[in-house]
Amino acid sequence: MKYRIGMLNLCASLLLSGASMVAYAQCASEQAMAQAAARWIDKQPLAGFPAALSMADAACTRERFVEQLRAHKPYGQSGGGRVVGYKAALTNPAIQKKFGVAEPVRGVLLSRMLTMETAFPVNSDYGARPVFEADLLVEVGDDAINEARTPLEALKGLSRIQPFIELADLVLAEGEPLNAAVIMAINAGARGGYFGPGISVQPTQAFADALRDMKVVMTDEQGNELANAPGAAIMGHPLNAVQWLIEDVRKNGGRLRVGDKLSLGSFSEPMPPKHQMRVKVRYLGLPGDPEINLRFR
Repeated sequence: MKYRIGMLNLCASLLLSGASMVAYAQCASEQAMAQAAARWIDKQPLAGFPAALSMADAACTRERFVEQLRAHKPYGQSGGGRVVGYKAALTNPAIQKKFGVAEPVRGVLLSRMLTMETAFPVNSDYGARPVFEADLLVEVGDDAINEARTPLEALKGLSRIQPFIELADLVLAEGEPLNAAVIMAINAGARGGYFGPGISVQPTQAFADALRDMKVVMTDEQGNELANAPGAAIMGHPLNAVQWLIEDVRKNGGRLRVGDKLSLGSFSEPMPPKHQMRVKVRYLGLPGDPEINLRFR
């Protein structure tokens, strides 16, 4: 973003009333993010993020937010768990244009956020402002992925491709500014998600082409089509999102680890879950046409 001023307004009175605020210059303080994490855990909306938040301050705020989620006891006896991967948001070129950015923003995935596909229903009120999306999850299988310079090299560093329905949370109160920096500051809306067993990666150009050309189709319980998008809807190729995550983690001093899971972006518009709604996402064109099913209550 072309802004130089980074201000984040979060305080105890804001968390209680959503009205009064205290300004925090530059990166938000640990105390502010502890309060934000407590509100996030209680599924209460956040307010006070300024429209002029810089990308640098947003990245710093995200890191402090994640630290507080990991440590916060109400999220579990051991907090939110360890870092198990990353998500790329704003991977669709049309969405990037809408927000005036040229690349995605990154979120951090914690162990308590991801769950294997289940036959049991999922609460439809899982977040402050819950929305679900047809997504795709890949698993890192080789440390050499950190040196990948081409999509095929990135593919060779993966072990599995897994169907994924992301349960995101816009978390911001109605009327709050929503831009790329604010999305980054709230950890790219990462709240949770369900994934299927998926398929093993074939490190070939043919498999890479199948990822690009597959059709991701989401339907409801009546078979009505909710979304239909090609693999290329994500940055021209899902493997481009993998490469972007490699680079973004690297430039922030990190490396992908074997076993990390990467959420590559949405093939559908964010949709609010409804009571008793059932959704199915199929990945047509990948070996076996994998799919995932989810039911809300």
